[in-house]
Amino acid sequence: MPFAPAGYGRLRHGRQEGSSGFATNGAREPRMSRKPRGRADPIEHQIELALSPGTFIRDRACFSFVSGLEEVAAGIGKVAGNDPARAIALCETFLAGCYEKIEELDDSSGSFGQFVGGLVCAWIKARQASDAGPDETAARLLAWMDDDPYGFCHGIEKDAVKVFDKAGLAAFEKQIRARFEATAKPPGNQPEHLRRQWSEVLRTLYLAQRDIAAYVALAGETGLTAQDCHAVATLLAARRKPDEALAWVERGIDLDRKTPLASMAGYGLARLRRELLTRLGRGNEALDIAWAAFREHPGKYSYDDLMKLAPKAGRRAWHEKAMDAAKDADLHDLIDLLLETKETKRLAELVRRSSDEALEQLSHYTTEPAAKKLEKTRADVAARLWRAQGMRIVNAGKSKYYEAALSNFERAKRCYERAGLATGWEETVRQMRAAHHRKTGFMSGFEALAAGSGPGGQPSFLERAKARWGGRQGGDDS
Repeated sequence: MPFAPAGYGRLRHGRQEGSSGFATNGAREPRMSRKPRGRADPIEHQIELALSPGTFIRDRACFSFVSGLEEVAAGIGKVAGNDPARAIALCETFLAGCYEKIEELDDSSGSFGQFVGGLVCAWIKARQASDAGPDETAARLLAWMDDDPYGFCHGIEKDAVKVFDKAGLAAFEKQIRARFEATAKPPGNQPEHLRRQWSEVLRTLYLAQRDIAAYVALAGETGLTAQDCHAVATLLAARRKPDEALAWVERGIDLDRKTPLASMAGYGLARLRRELLTRLGRGNEALDIAWAAFREHPGKYSYDDLMKLAPKAGRRAWHEKAMDAAKDADLHDLIDLLLETKETKRLAELVRRSSDEALEQLSHYTTEPAAKKLEKTRADVAARLWRAQGMRIVNAGKSKYYEAALSNFERAKRCYERAGLATGWEETVRQMRAAHHRKTGFMSGFEALAAGSGPGGQPSFLERAKARWGGRQGGDDS
């Protein structure tokens, strides 16, 4: 049967649901609007087909599954323009189905949860189009946020503020404010996490309304943070008040320095300070700050910030200055920086003076792009990087990645041969046999590679394809 609106009671999976929209076992589905009995809406049938009741959806299939749901939701969106009341009922039915389906689905990717959040926003828009009472809309949304066992409504306010009209936003804010104030009456009577929760929702609403005064007053009640300073400064900068914005930035940076760990707010504040200084005609100060930040943490991001502020005529000099200052940077950051700046010669020199042990500690996200960049022009350096990637996998005993390790060693072997360094490959083989001879699952493939075959002693897919295609071409010519 189609997913009927809750309120008529039904027995699903051994539990009776009543008119409240809550299952008697404690799990919750959205409370639906009543509608007269009669022929089911044809889109309800599409909803049920798309949800595939009784079929478990694995994570790998979830994206395709959600795409099917989105097609049905798009159909509801077309209905909303001419018949918003019908769209409301369909959204509620769809939400009921989603709450039912979640038990039959692996949503590790989060795509299903995102879809449900979008469906809630579609429901808000449909209610507004039908002139439904904004207070009731806000109250029902809050009821879903209160009882959210699957996290569908976690952070929903960030999307809801984008679709609420002025009256809806005011009603939502009023009810959130009442909940926030209730957490302080009497003191200590409410869990602290509720006060934090409602204060964060209020912050989102005030930012959406660009209400600086309300935001600052709230921050004063709950404790000003570096993130608050960044938010206020951003709003002031948008109002073309760079002096006031800069004062808030400096205040936020001071707060961030007092925290034990660096925060994302600190990075955003530093960037905004440079932008504001430039806007105020204090570009030299901004450049000095960027240079100090680069020297403290040399890397591709701090380099980009520096070069954006460096005068065009002096960028080459600033580049050389930065390369010199970065010599003692963390190996990972320095490799990324040299790749970003296309400093191939410096990159090769860096790898040559780095130990095998140091290279093996690096993630393949760092070493693989460098190896690919260098293997045509500096095969000896690329060989060490490919070797390091293979060694890292085998040393850690990550058997699920042994095939990748064999591929790395094969590329290392080719690079050693191209560079005329057969002894380098021979030493690698000797070390592998001495240290990992007991890893028979890996060593059989490695021995085949050492004997001259590809990984596993089998030609690659493309090698087989080329050979077969060559046979076909030869046949055509005869």
